[in-house]
Amino acid sequence: MLLTVTADRSPVLEVPGDLGYLLHKHPARVQAFDVYGGMAHVFYPEVNEDRCTVAMLLEVDPVALVRGRSGSQDGFALGQYVNDRPYAASSLLSVAMARVFRSAVNGHSKGHETLAESPLDLTITLPTVPGTPDLVRRMFTPMGWDVNAAAIMLDATRPAWGEAPLVSLRLVGSMQLSEALNHLYVLLPVLDDAKHYWVDDTEVDKLVRAGSGWLATHPERELISKRYLAHQRGLADTAMVRLLELDDRSTDEIADDEEPERARPLVRLRHDAVLKIVRELKPASVVDLGCGSGALLGSLLEIQGIDKVIGTEVSDRYLSRAAKRLHVDRMTERQADRLTLLLSSLLYEDHRLADLDVAILMEVIEHIDEERLPTVVENVFGSMRPRHVVVTTPNAEYNVRYPALADGGFRHPDHRFEWTREEFADWARAVAESHGYGVEHFSVGEHDAELGSPTQMAGFSLGTEAEEVR
Repeated sequence: MLLTVTADRSPVLEVPGDLGYLLHKHPARVQAFDVYGGMAHVFYPEVNEDRCTVAMLLEVDPVALVRGRSGSQDGFALGQYVNDRPYAASSLLSVAMARVFRSAVNGHSKGHETLAESPLDLTITLPTVPGTPDLVRRMFTPMGWDVNAAAIMLDATRPAWGEAPLVSLRLVGSMQLSEALNHLYVLLPVLDDAKHYWVDDTEVDKLVRAGSGWLATHPERELISKRYLAHQRGLADTAMVRLLELDDRSTDEIADDEEPERARPLVRLRHDAVLKIVRELKPASVVDLGCGSGALLGSLLEIQGIDKVIGTEVSDRYLSRAAKRLHVDRMTERQADRLTLLLSSLLYEDHRLADLDVAILMEVIEHIDEERLPTVVENVFGSMRPRHVVVTTPNAEYNVRYPALADGGFRHPDHRFEWTREEFADWARAVAESHGYGVEHFSVGEHDAELGSPTQMAGFSLGTEAEEVR
């Protein structure tokens, strides 16, 4: 198997050879690494002032792959030894790439953080990839790749034999190196649809982590989850629950025929519910605390009458994603004046956020350790003291309606807690009483007479009386 990644010179990558810093592999050396099933060789066939190309050649030992296995799983007696495993890109290449380029896959490059977080002009080639040209395009095009997938003939001298279930793939695009490698890490096993190792529930975490920022909104996410998780229905269901929670597209970004109304992801219902409250309040200034990749910010900017929209994050990487998503570089001066993106932590006072009309904490508090939550409350309701605060959080009681969570567990591995309706109501009442706010509770999503709705929302307003749930 062969994989090449080429980075062209650009304002971000003025010295193409600096690609070696991101990969932690020196361009002047040829290196070899023991990996499952064989040996991975890394070398640079091209390094000059215009471009830098790194290659990974994976030599697979077919005997090593089947050592210790009993019987043939490939349809005929010698199928374990005579197959396309040494040549076609698969989970073998995916795992080898994750091991050899671990720092690059994780987006880490000490001393070159800016380069690691910047989009590069990349070209990726894979001579032999399982699948059809149509399937390959469906997998890679949604992330912004220019995809050239050419079918490979079974025998070029015998056209009548037709095409092999393989393609020669070339991807061209501008994105972070870590993003590109994670696309490959997930999609190569998906295209091959035959993982070489046992798949268990830890693979769900790997899928969600490697698919961060793109898989939740991918139109083929269900097929990707099913294939990546070796068609194990329970694991695929778990993955879909978590991906639907991460799908942060606004309603306007979804095609009318993409999903029926009954299947609208909860995150979109939540966005709509928050936006409905904001429109009713008619604020001049709004802050989205923990804005993520900026989906809600885009919708807030479309509301007439709001002169100031602020998005905060503790991660500069997420702020960069939000800026890219909102096309800040193409905004008019007037539009840019309305939007502010701030690096800020809820655990520390930030006087730049004082005296605003509305503060939004959408699916944020459950990511904070409970012992630190009082500090966040004091900063938001005491120091910032906006006129209105909107908070949403999962309803733990409703989790039994998700097959993957019926036996317990949280909706996301980063959640520190998930509250019942009574626990959330008690917390909201105590916050309101201690800081001079009134509070009103709302249900978001399909309502269950016994368990309530999947998301619970509270609206706090200065100097008002508490109201009933609606």
